[in-house]
Amino acid sequence: MEFLTDMAAKRAELTPDAVAFVDHETARSFTFCEINNRASRLGNFLLDRGLEKGDRVAVLCLNHPDFFVLLFAAQKTGILLVPLNWRQPVQELLPVLAASKAKIVFCDSEFAGAASELTAATDVELCPIGATPTASSAFDDLLKDASPAAIGCGKIKAASPWYLLFTSGTTGLPKAVIQTAGMTYANMINYGQATGLSVDEKGINFLPLFHTAGINLPTLPIFLNGGTSTILRKFDADTVLDLINADQVTNFFGVPAIYQAISLSSKVEKTGFSSLKSLGCGGAPVPEHLLLEYQKRGVTICNGMGMTETGPTVFLMDRASAGQKIGSVGKPQILTDVRLVDGDGEILEGPGEGEVQFRGPNITPGYMDNPEATAATFSVDGWLKSGDIARRDEDGYYYIVDRIKDMYISGGENVYPAEVEKVLLSHPVILEAVVIGVPDQKWGEVGAAFLIARPGQNIDPLTLPDWCRKHLAPYKIPKSFSIADDLPRTAAGKVRKNILKDEFMADKTSEDA
Repeated sequence: MEFLTDMAAKRAELTPDAVAFVDHETARSFTFCEINNRASRLGNFLLDRGLEKGDRVAVLCLNHPDFFVLLFAAQKTGILLVPLNWRQPVQELLPVLAASKAKIVFCDSEFAGAASELTAATDVELCPIGATPTASSAFDDLLKDASPAAIGCGKIKAASPWYLLFTSGTTGLPKAVIQTAGMTYANMINYGQATGLSVDEKGINFLPLFHTAGINLPTLPIFLNGGTSTILRKFDADTVLDLINADQVTNFFGVPAIYQAISLSSKVEKTGFSSLKSLGCGGAPVPEHLLLEYQKRGVTICNGMGMTETGPTVFLMDRASAGQKIGSVGKPQILTDVRLVDGDGEILEGPGEGEVQFRGPNITPGYMDNPEATAATFSVDGWLKSGDIARRDEDGYYYIVDRIKDMYISGGENVYPAEVEKVLLSHPVILEAVVIGVPDQKWGEVGAAFLIARPGQNIDPLTLPDWCRKHLAPYKIPKSFSIADDLPRTAAGKVRKNILKDEFMADKTSEDA
């Protein structure tokens, strides 16, 4: 479809008095009508400041319903919203802000200092959106003085840029992934058919809003279906369990670190999960031991896979097969085509292993102001190249093997770290395991493992090589094992392997000096 409806206006038309968002800290509720009116007022505020379609505004804030007011105001006006990663220091945010070309930075009180530093070093205007967690804020005052007139024509061009999400940027400057209204509606259908979304849906929003999962899994799909999302400033395991136990959650999505934190909470034993009809996971597969632990509680976690560039939902495992096909991310959802391409560029049919590539209305048109990166990411026939190796079984279920760039070659043999990590995670005292390839004079590259122990347990690195030999070929066994209390992570909970490698090489250089 070339045009789509104004999301906030259409939901306000359909269910004006239904609750769209609940701000958990203040217990303040926002109906769909209120969200739409606030978005119109904010849109008028931006237009009155001289901003035009295609201009950008940034936001630096913890999770709050007014983030979505900003998002819908951007849709109404054609102004692009740029969420900034509040986990990054000012020095890392400065080049991102410059690349975004934002004219205004909205910020909450939590990040007022960082936002002031950012805007002082640039020509960008600062616009505070109020104290946290007060019910009445500077944002309310701003909106009160703005025109309430409806704006926009009620239809949104499906392919037009709506907001920009900067990638985590493991190498070089992060890229700004274009997000469109068409991608959002496609994601709603993909996610909705996989989880059975309805108008009665209840969700929790706690994943960071500068990340696609924070916006789209499952908050925007729930909004578009007319359900309610309770918004936490950030994740807290005990609060999440309280909401689940109070039957305030029907649809839940997290990353492995979230499920791990919930399993370690003292409240988990007293929590009833009967209200949950869907529990999805992305970012990385949930380790098998954790899946089985939840299954003992009658809870089925469905692994999925997507990217910022895919809106994000592509794969999400079905509950019926999750117990039999542990580790699978399921099948491609209805609006996305998927293919596997081998190392020679041949498209694979039936069972096999290769790079997984995507096509469909949920796929980004590219990276803003970066035609070179866009061209490099798409095949000549228009498929998005994921950079992931996947395996398809005889039943059409997919398993993510590893990132292509994470594979290393030891003694001429390909080693996928994810395979080694899976084996290490089956060890009775290991909670987390990360393996990277590092240079070695004899073998070219070898594995270096970084491990976190389960609570109350100790890991003896000297015993691990012998234990690994029972499960792995010799060339796959890591040469070194390091014990850590925590590991560097992205906002999605993924371990930043590039940082681990840099630290390992720095330590190695220091030892050799």
